Amino acid sequence: MAAPDSAVDDSSGAAPASGRPRKIIHVDMDAFYASVEQRDDPSLRGKPLAVGGSAQRGVVAAASYEARAFGVRSAMPSVTAKRRCPELLFVKPRFDVYKAVSLQIREIFAEHTDIIEPLSLDEAYLDVTENKQGIASATAIAEEIRRRIREVTGLTASAGVSYNKFLAKLASDHRKPDGLFVVTPAMGGAFVETLPVGRFHGVGPATAAKMERLGIHTGADLKAQSLAFLQQHFGKIGPYYYGISRGIDERPVRANRIRKSVGAENTFSTDLHTPDEMREALAPILDKVWRHCDANGTRGRTVTLKVKYADFRQITRALSSPQPVTSRAEIERAAFRLLADLPPDPRGVRLLGVTLSALGNAAESPAETAQFALPL
Repeated sequence: MAAPDSAVDDSSGAAPASGRPRKIIHVDMDAFYASVEQRDDPSLRGKPLAVGGSAQRGVVAAASYEARAFGVRSAMPSVTAKRRCPELLFVKPRFDVYKAVSLQIREIFAEHTDIIEPLSLDEAYLDVTENKQGIASATAIAEEIRRRIREVTGLTASAGVSYNKFLAKLASDHRKPDGLFVVTPAMGGAFVETLPVGRFHGVGPATAAKMERLGIHTGADLKAQSLAFLQQHFGKIGPYYYGISRGIDERPVRANRIRKSVGAENTFSTDLHTPDEMREALAPILDKVWRHCDANGTRGRTVTLKVKYADFRQITRALSSPQPVTSRAEIERAAFRLLADLPPDPRGVRLLGVTLSALGNAAESPAETAQFALPL
């Protein structure tokens, strides 16, 4: 298919003054973590593979396409995944390797544009309305990016090309794995109408279920609703749903998207029962959170503790301060305070996590005024 019509855009990602469409590419690596493991260990190729967890404990972080054929998905408890696929192989994640490969991919993106909005290590939006190599066709750019990714990393990527972010993301998923699909301005509205609302970015499982109860099953059903109806039932996000049902999405690609939180968690091989065990288990989690903050110069004001019990019941508790956290010791003090306030549970704890949010830059927060004030 032909690429969307050419357009002129400013570096901020605002709508082109000409009114002509932007050129947006969404690139999504195919089963990224699992594909890296299969690339680096030939004995794993062609086999159902789960990254993370184990046959007895934990949660699947990623699954190969061979595993997905059995219904294995990310965030699925490992025991459920093993039940669905008895031949499933588990490998420990190597996030340092995944991050290194992600940086290689980012360098390939940067050969074409500086307007790159990463969503995670394995996917990003690119605005190529104006691009460094002066290539007129966004489709040709997407093809070149996919070719270079395969050449440099040995991995495959799927890409979607369209005139807005919503449609580009839908398009990248349309011919996975190792596919390319283009949604032109002429076909955008009709393309959305045919799809189930559960496929839409921004419509999670709970919202999809609510839409189903309201008789909204497809994009066409969503388009049939008035703006007032969508605002009544979905609040502030109603106008977004109204727009995307018509193929409209005004969000720009943001080159320096602000990260809202930094977090880490761990699922344990045996349940934790005592406060001492939990404090000890929190140490490496806190280390990981603070390493990221220290490396990037970010600070935050809210510490959140996540606890998942042996029966999979999950709770979160948070403490906030008027001033940003300036040291690992302050995060630890807050996390331990939250932990101490939890009621004991004889069934034990299977997962702990810590998140630092309300982030800002360290340079904006002088250390001498940034003591973490725990409410008493």
